[in-house]
Amino acid sequence: MDYRFSFQRPMRRSSFGSMKGTIVDLVPAGQGGRRADGCLLFATIEDTDGNTVNFFINPDTYVVDFTTLSVGMMATFWYRNDAPMPLIYPPQYTAVVVAEDRNDRHVDVSYYNNSLTNEEQTLQLNLDGTVDVRTVNNQYFQASPANHNLVVSYASSTRSIPAQTTPSTVVVLCDRSCG
Repeated sequence: MDYRFSFQRPMRRSSFGSMKGTIVDLVPAGQGGRRADGCLLFATIEDTDGNTVNFFINPDTYVVDFTTLSVGMMATFWYRNDAPMPLIYPPQYTAVVVAEDRNDRHVDVSYYNNSLTNEEQTLQLNLDGTVDVRTVNNQYFQASPANHNLVVSYASSTRSIPAQTTPSTVVVLCDRSCG
């Protein structure tokens, strides 16, 4: 008898969840009983099945390409899976990253390990020296992006497992809430 075992690394729970949909409402908001001061937005997103989710967009939220968000825009919102969430309907999250959906680019938000592979084991980065690696405030990142939470924008990838890509930009999420 042949007793071969296939050992696979256990999958880590993804650090980030996401929702893709249309922004149906975008208003100034207050939090914790405070009045709206213009620094916090409240966005309502509706997916293709009609489900809605509310997101707080605060000054720490990274908006890919610094796009101005608007009602009617298709976008993807990422949030921390381990962040506290009130048990209400519709669900409410604080957005960590927001990206307008575009046909000419893909965006991945994930923790990337030593080999620059995301925690879902679906994407590996090839950084060839031409890739722009920045911080959320648009400064050049002066260290290795490995072992950080990254926002990766890319146009195409291989069909391998994991897919490989040379991204157009990499943004390192190095603030306290994501580190």
